[in-house]
Amino acid sequence: MNWDDDTEAAPAEGDRIVAPAADGEDTAVEAALRPKDLGEFVGQEKVRQQLDLVLKAARQRGATADHVLLSGAPGLGKTTLSMIIAAEMGAPIRITSGPAIQHAGDLAAILSSLQEGEVLFLDEIHRMSRPAEEMLYMAMEDFRVDVIVGKGPGATAIPLELPPFTLVGATTRAGLLPPPLRDRFGFTGHMEFYAPEELERVIRRSAGLLDVEIDPAGAAEIAGRSRGTPRIANRLLRRVRDYAQVRADGVITREVAATALQVYEVDGRGLDRLDRAVLEALLKLFGGGPVGLSTLAVAVGEERETVEEVAEPFLVREGLLARTPRGRIATPAAWAHLGLVPPQQGGGGSAGQQGLFGA
Repeated sequence: MNWDDDTEAAPAEGDRIVAPAADGEDTAVEAALRPKDLGEFVGQEKVRQQLDLVLKAARQRGATADHVLLSGAPGLGKTTLSMIIAAEMGAPIRITSGPAIQHAGDLAAILSSLQEGEVLFLDEIHRMSRPAEEMLYMAMEDFRVDVIVGKGPGATAIPLELPPFTLVGATTRAGLLPPPLRDRFGFTGHMEFYAPEELERVIRRSAGLLDVEIDPAGAAEIAGRSRGTPRIANRLLRRVRDYAQVRADGVITREVAATALQVYEVDGRGLDRLDRAVLEALLKLFGGGPVGLSTLAVAVGEERETVEEVAEPFLVREGLLARTPRGRIATPAAWAHLGLVPPQQGGGGSAGQQGLFGA
């Protein structure tokens, strides 16, 4: 059970139960649910095995671990893994984020206060300012920074030696990182979306920690609606737990989970109200497309950015919607999911004229 937060959340996403970014409640609950070591960490098998080798080798050498870059969508476990790295190395961890470091002096203040072997977790590292980024190059490679004192011709660079440390960078947009920064990481891991079977293990583990009784079918029902993301799985689990406590006997079965998530408007594939509104507009109003993004947003009653950044990524990943040069189009899977029949194609237009004019 692994999570992450995204400080660059898309517009109008914070109130969605299936939003991958963390809200205040998630942050409070996640501290108790996070796995403490790699043995407890569920999923991400390749990254976990590779990282285990990196950390064990560093411990055997008595050295600090290589710098680590973790990339992937929000909610997949980047923050959790950074804490596990610190725990496995027996080192303290310092947590900050790219947007919080807007000047080189901000970074210098953090780096100069690090202890030997400490883990510095830098979330959304691609959003760090360019001057701070250039200072980070030297710090990662030579464990040294040059602090500039004064301005203009009289400015002086004072070298400052740093104790060896491990930088763990996390990003949702690895492509925005400049090559010189990427090259300085000794290990790079890409976090994938979770399979339903892995999410079932996440849910059963979380249910045990939350003292919630859940049967395998109930865990499978929640997992199938969790959009491949552990954070969403845990959020849905808590909402289903509330429903089971108030309107059932406290035990989460498949029927209880399905009914509860129907109340919260999360369907069998994890689509919520906004997702279905986009699909219904595309299918019912525009015959499956192609239709322009702005037109689709007006039909849904949302901002263009909300449709593009909040709803579309999951719909595209699920194979329900496609982006084409002519506009957005619905796939056959979208028609099937909403139980609608695609319009007849071909026929030289005669059928369409009959439908319009009754001829």
